[in-house]
Amino acid sequence: MAAPAKPAPATAAPAANPPPKKSAKLLWIILILVVLAGGGGGAAFFFMKPAHSGPKPLPPAQYIAMDPAFVVNLADADTVKYLQADVQLQTRDPETAAAIALHTPLIRNRLLLLFGQQTSQQLVGRAGKERLQAQALNEVRSVLKAQHAADKVDALLFTSVVIQ
Repeated sequence: MAAPAKPAPATAAPAANPPPKKSAKLLWIILILVVLAGGGGGAAFFFMKPAHSGPKPLPPAQYIAMDPAFVVNLADADTVKYLQADVQLQTRDPETAAAIALHTPLIRNRLLLLFGQQTSQQLVGRAGKERLQAQALNEVRSVLKAQHAADKVDALLFTSVVIQ
């Protein structure tokens, strides 16, 4: 008869072996390579984007003539003098241009009143005309604000001024 099989020793190792250490090293190497590639890609994107070329270009200017010319009596007490002025408004905003067209009667009224308060002595020389120009621009913006309209008026220009 055959001899009985020997029982396995109690200290024998289980049949499944632990995973080798090489796969853990490989996983770490792949992870490090992915992080380095991502960092390199981010750096390339940062350094390759176009340089800031300054402010955005402005939209084209629109000039709105306040026709007909303004003709007012000046406020001189001792003599009769008048002012004739051709005025244009400059804006780069289409909404403001539309608001100016809509509210032209109000704007003209306020400018006529302002121009009629001046004396010929106040308007002598460049400084006097520039002061009046600044006041007139403020009047235009004030009218537009009061009407809850766009008020991005860039400039008020005198294209002709006659004082007699």
